[in-house]
Amino acid sequence: MHTIEAFANSALRPEIILVLNADFHSYWKELCIQHNFFIPHKLTAGGAERFHSVKNALEHTGPGESLIAVHDAVRPMVNDELITRCFREAEIKGSVIPVTESRDSLRIIRGAGTEALSRADILIVQTPQVFRSGILKEAYEQAFSPLFTDDASVVEKAGFKIFTTTGVPSNIKITYPEDLAIASLYLGVRA
Repeated sequence: MHTIEAFANSALRPEIILVLNADFHSYWKELCIQHNFFIPHKLTAGGAERFHSVKNALEHTGPGESLIAVHDAVRPMVNDELITRCFREAEIKGSVIPVTESRDSLRIIRGAGTEALSRADILIVQTPQVFRSGILKEAYEQAFSPLFTDDASVVEKAGFKIFTTTGVPSNIKITYPEDLAIASLYLGVRA
């Protein structure tokens, strides 16, 4: 709900499509009533993998050329400035993804050992990832690959260039229980 609010309250006010496992649609509708959440959005079924979920959502977009943002619902601290900037840059370049530099030292597994990586060569990818609709729809016509970890990887595999913009450190992805505590702090400040 926080994530949907961020997009609905942004300067662009885009149409919102929520992709959710079909088994949770009734529960979602109950939560919306319980929390008086009536921001307009379409609800569609998710797929076996992220790739299939995005592909399902694309079926609910219009036929004309537009911009489409794909955003992780578990990134509720996204702000209007980042949303707007990603859309504006994608309008010019065709695609844009927000990235941040790594704060941590990094290692890669090499056989039975590990090897240090230069953190200057690593970018942490965030969402929203924004694309011209023609680019994104064409990319999703290809077959699924387990190497697709996000929409940029799908678009890149289809032969399109990916452009980056500076991400926002507070745009964290809630993955682990401790991330909820961090998110609560950010959301409390924003409220």
